[in-house]
Amino acid sequence: MEQIASFRAFGGWHKRFRHHSTSTGTSMTFAIYLPPQCDQGAKVDVLYWLSGLTCTDDNFATKAGAQRMAAELGIAIVMPDTSPRGTEVADDDSYDLGQGAGFYLNATQAPWAAHYRMYDYVAEELPALIEREFPVTLRRSICGHSMGGHGALMIALRNPGRYAAASAFAPICQPTTSPWGQKAFTAYLGDDRTTWQDYDSCHLLQHAQHALPLLIDQGEQDNFLPTQLKPQILADIAQARGWPITLRVQPGYDHSYYFIASFIEDHLRFHAHWLGEVAEG
Repeated sequence: MEQIASFRAFGGWHKRFRHHSTSTGTSMTFAIYLPPQCDQGAKVDVLYWLSGLTCTDDNFATKAGAQRMAAELGIAIVMPDTSPRGTEVADDDSYDLGQGAGFYLNATQAPWAAHYRMYDYVAEELPALIEREFPVTLRRSICGHSMGGHGALMIALRNPGRYAAASAFAPICQPTTSPWGQKAFTAYLGDDRTTWQDYDSCHLLQHAQHALPLLIDQGEQDNFLPTQLKPQILADIAQARGWPITLRVQPGYDHSYYFIASFIEDHLRFHAHWLGEVAEG
């Protein structure tokens, strides 16, 4: 790993690193916020944050205002990039495909399959690196926004018992029926839609055997709500199966980081609670 930036924040440290990823076959960048408890010799629990379309590791770090509450609660936050990047990495002119739009899956179709293996990177490689190199426990939680909300819910549902809880802001809940998801899944996974179901949170929740707590915040004035996001479908499935889910539709809020910053404290407290339950259990 190469440290490329370090900033003091709320008594802790926000650091950015670059490393070679065996999953993507490229250089990857991630950020980590280490709360002040780490300076005092403690190991802390970890929240993984997955960002949305066009974002890097830096958007959440500079816009969400999460470090203050993470410092208070004693939680590390890990923020990976949203895709592999570089001149050797396939790309597209549109914002919703290619670099900045990895959709947290393992691509199987050319030219994407060579590097777009973000599922392996986020679910396996990055946690192993974090737990090896930083003062953290093995207790994990996961959260994200939009495309990253899709990633957070999907990865948690595919890995029962690995995460204490999952939460999301305006997630793409059923990508197999949304324009964003259909475009990306066709390119990355091909035309066989049965392969898409492995990355669709609604399908995964319908068949999941291990319940985990879910929190979703959705802005009522989000322009993408009717066609792209569809959180009510996920909530209906969860409720029908007796899953612990909270869906909050927030009046007047849109899809922006103003929305995320307004409710990030609630999400951090939610994760702290369930990480604590894991520790006690």
